[in-house]
This record gives sequence, C-alpha cells and structure tokens, in this order.
Amino acid sequence: MSGDGDISSVMGFSGFGKKARTFDLDAIFEQTRRTAIERSQQVLDERQKDSHMEEEGESSKSVHTHREKAAAATSRKQESESSSDSDSDSDSDSELIGPPLPPQHTAQGDADERLRLPLPPGFTGSTAQSDDDDEGEEQDDDDDNPVKKIPDTHEITLQHGTRTVSALGLDPSGARLVTGGYDYDVRFWDFAGMDQALQAFRSLQPCECHQIKTLQYSITGDVILVVSGNAQAKVLDRDGFNVMECVKGDQYIVDMANTKGHTAMLNSGCWHPKTKEEFMTCSNDGTVRTWDVNSEKKHKSVFKPRSFQGKKVIPTCCTYSRDGKLIAAGCQDGTIQIWDRNLSVHTKFHCRQAHIPGSDTSCLSFSYDGRTLASRGGDDTLKMWDIRNFRKPVNVATGLTNYFTMTDCCFSPDDNLVVTGTSVKKDEGNGKLVFFDRASFQKVYEIEVTNASVIRCLWHPKLNQIMVGTGNGLAKVYYDPVRSHRGAKLCVVKSQRKEKQAETLTQDYIITPHALPMFREARQRSTRKQLEKDRLDPKKSHKPEPPVSGPGRGGRVAAHGGTLSSFIVKNIALDKTDDSNPREAILRHAKEASDNPYWVAPAYTMTQPDPVFAEESDEDEEADKEPEWKKRKI
Repeated sequence: MSGDGDISSVMGFSGFGKKARTFDLDAIFEQTRRTAIERSQQVLDERQKDSHMEEEGESSKSVHTHREKAAAATSRKQESESSSDSDSDSDSDSELIGPPLPPQHTAQGDADERLRLPLPPGFTGSTAQSDDDDEGEEQDDDDDNPVKKIPDTHEITLQHGTRTVSALGLDPSGARLVTGGYDYDVRFWDFAGMDQALQAFRSLQPCECHQIKTLQYSITGDVILVVSGNAQAKVLDRDGFNVMECVKGDQYIVDMANTKGHTAMLNSGCWHPKTKEEFMTCSNDGTVRTWDVNSEKKHKSVFKPRSFQGKKVIPTCCTYSRDGKLIAAGCQDGTIQIWDRNLSVHTKFHCRQAHIPGSDTSCLSFSYDGRTLASRGGDDTLKMWDIRNFRKPVNVATGLTNYFTMTDCCFSPDDNLVVTGTSVKKDEGNGKLVFFDRASFQKVYEIEVTNASVIRCLWHPKLNQIMVGTGNGLAKVYYDPVRSHRGAKLCVVKSQRKEKQAETLTQDYIITPHALPMFREARQRSTRKQLEKDRLDPKKSHKPEPPVSGPGRGGRVAAHGGTLSSFIVKNIALDKTDDSNPREAILRHAKEASDNPYWVAPAYTMTQPDPVFAEESDEDEEADKEPEWKKRKI
C-alpha cells in the first residue's frame, strides 16, 4: 500500500491495482430485445384503444395522455432493469476486457422488424401526413409533365441592334452571353455585371463588313469561335481580343483537300465537345474542315460531302456528336452525311433524302444520350432520326416556316423536349418558339416571342434558361425564378445605377481648423455655384454667336432674304473699301512706317552701314530733266 501511496502522490490519482470493469454483451442484447418486444406490444395496445375511442367519439387528448403514461412507465421499467444489470455486471471483475462479438448480434435486425408492426384497422394517421402525401403526389405529377419544366414565367429583353440576331453563344458556366447579327456587331453581356438597364459591356466588329453566322464558347469557356460571311474563321478570347485566324486556301486549286484552308464563304462551325483546342467549320467550297487553335497555318483534316453521282455538294451546317466521335453535316441537296472523326474518306451514315433538295438544312443537333439526331430543314420541317436506323426519320413535324439558313433546334436538358423557332414575314404575325415531345412528337407548348422571326434558340442545361435571337435585333432570355439558376436572375434584382451629379467635389479637401492662417487652405465649395457662374460667362460657356441681322458685319453676311441679290451677297464677300486708286491705298501707311519703323528697320540698326552717296551737280540734274528723245539724238 505504501507503494500505491507513493504512486498516487506522484501521478496525482489513485485506484491502482483494480481490474477493469467488463460487460456481458449477451445479457445486454437479450434484455434490449425483450424490452423492444414489450414496448411494441404496449404501443399496439394503445393504438387499438385509440381507434376504439375515436369510433366512440371521444377526444384525442386522453389518448395522448395514455401514451405518455405508458411511455413513462416503460422508460422507468427499462431504467430499473438496466441499473440492476449494471450492478450484476460490476461484480464480475474476473472476466477479460473486450469479449468477442456474441453470436446473437444478428437478432437486432429481427427486433427492428418486430418494431415495424402493421397499423391496426381504422388508424389513418395525422392530417399533416396526408397533406404531405398529396403535395408529394402533385410534385410527382409536375415532374412527369415536361411542360411544367419549361422556364417561361419571366423574361428579359436585350437590345442587340435593329437588324437580325443571327448568332448566340453562352459560356459553359452561364456567366456571359455573346450575340452577333447582320449589322456585323458582336456584343458581350455579363449577367453578374449588368443591372436593370441591361447594357452590353463591349461591342466590336471582329470581321469588318461580314455578317456573323455562328458564335460559340469552347468547353472551357476561355475562347469564342466566330464564323462570319468570309472564308476565315476567327477565335477570340473572353474579352474580344484576337487569338487566331484561320488561313485562307488557294482558290485556283481544284482539289480542296490540297488547300490549307477554305476558299469560299463559311456557313457554320462548332467546337469539339471533349477536346478544347479543336473546332470545325463548313464552307461553300464544299468541304468540312477541322482545326487546331495552336496551329492556324493549316487545317487538321478535310471531309468532302458528295452527292449520289459523286459530285461536290455544299454543306450548310455541321456538328459533333456528344462524345465527339462523329461529325455530321447537312447539305444543300437535302442529304445528311455522318463521318467517323478519324476516317474522313467514306461516310459512316448517309441519308440521301433527309430534306427536299435545294433547301438549306439550317441545323443539326444530337440529343444528350447520343442516339437521336434532330434536323431543322429549309423545307419547313423538323425531323428526328435514330442514327442506328438512319434510312427513315422516326418523327416528322411540318408547317414550321423557315426563312433563314441558321434557324436552330435543340433538346431540353432532360432530353424530353425538342425546341425550334418559326419565321414570319414583316407585319404578318408573331414568331414562335415551339416545343415538341420527343417520344410522341406532339406539339405540347409554344411561346409567342415577338413580331419577327425566331432564329436562334439555346436552352442552357446549367442555368435552365432559354435564350432566343429574333429578326428585329432582340435577344430574349426566358427563365423561372424557382427552377432557373443565376443568369438573368442576377441582373434583374440590381437597381439601375444613378448618373454622377455635378455637385461632387473636384478634389479631396482636408479640414485643418487649428492651422496657421498662412498654411490654411481655402474652404472648398461645391462646383454647382461655380458652374452656374461659368454658364453666365459667354467666353467660358462657349456661347455661340447670334445670327447676324442687317447688312452684315465683321466678315459675316446676314442670312435673311431669298432673292438672287441676297444669295450673291451671302456667297461672295461684300467689300465696301474704296479701291479707285490702288497706289494710294498701298502707300497710305508708307510715311508712318518710315517715320516710326517698327518691324524690319530696328533689327538692322546695329549692323547696317551708313549709306554714302555722291552729290549730284546741277548739270546732271538738268540732264536728267531733259526729255528722252533729246538724249537719243545726242
């Protein structure tokens, strides 16, 4: 004990030499199982009593009281039993610490199943639970109905210009929108930086006097592909500065595969969905070319669409599949041709009568699952294709007027809807955004956008917002405050910035009331009073001269009168000086200049030598006075 006392004095606590307390887990599990069965039986009995009391018309208050009493009794019984078990377990100090897992540990699942007893007949549950079930059923109905997912409850309008908006692009994060049109302008819109004024933060003309046909952000969102009416596509960064420009090919070479670039007007283009450096363009030279951003001197590969007779056809639109392994092009002869990205010679899928020959296929779009292709034709149709059976369309929708070669079609983010726009002539109705069910291909919804054609449409999967480009220079954004995220919701909540007033101080003024008079600055005043004084000063305010009245003065001629004489006087300077004797007019200041030299003579007073002239005699003077004819005789 002396040793234990020394240790306790050193370590600061006692109790050395006692064995650790152990627990009999088998007994604990068995006791828990019994308690659970008893409580379940009591709860069942109480529920049966409650149902009988409800049938008899008694209030539910007594039921809750019985439940509380039963629960309290059960808890007291369990506490007493657990305390007795702990007392009995504390006596068994000779057993080892941490016994092995008992074989009855699987009985816990059986006890849980016994706890989940079926409800007795007549017990329906609370009203709140039934309301929650009804709300859940309504929510399930909304989820099943794709029309309820269309975000069209609110909209904002961005004024691009007055001419057709022919290109739309939204970066993958949904922070910036870029629009292009027939007015050659490309405008940048930042949703996070805009307020309710909805003004673009940058506008430029990257391709000079060429209409913009396609704008698209890369998969990383750091560069933008610009396809215009010329033969050279451009790549810009996020702020609009030039990154690269594709090279132009040699138009005198017959085989387009031997040229380094396109030789005719571009029609469309897009980025690769997986490789951030690769993009594709198609042109009127009859080729589809892939490019690398880091290599602008030459294309990567060339795909040449061919007709049934093997002749060259012009591709009007092109796109990648969702996995980037296929390249599809819609051609002027009505065909849709699909190649393997790594095999550019022969087509992998070829539909020869997809649309009417001579009508420009304006858009091709793959579904998110990659099995379905939607094509928007110039023959006023929208068709769905299964690329596994590419001979006939799965569904066809007709009567969709199309006057533009870049009318879009796209899939909804959940792949259940297909969206496209319709065209109208001027003052002949409203352009519509039409929604079709992908499975049945029935028109389920439409939005009347404006009194002009609807050309571009884009449904962003992350924002769940629909961007639309129209024929009257508008770019509209449709969104739902509940289902949509960020995007247009960021700018509509910001109030419009107020213009800076003229009452602001010109510079910071430091107040030093205890400084000496010689170091004290003059008290700064508002610029408003000074501006009012300057406004009254004709020189500082640059007051324009009033119109001349009368005959005119100071070189200015009066503008009144409509006769020929007034016109001549107004256009020809009226000189009132007397020029009858020009010699006198020239020499009238000669005497004053000789008496009071000011300009030239004083500069040579110190260096000019004194003139020395010979005096003339009287005979010379008389000879000078003689007439000229006498001198000739002599």
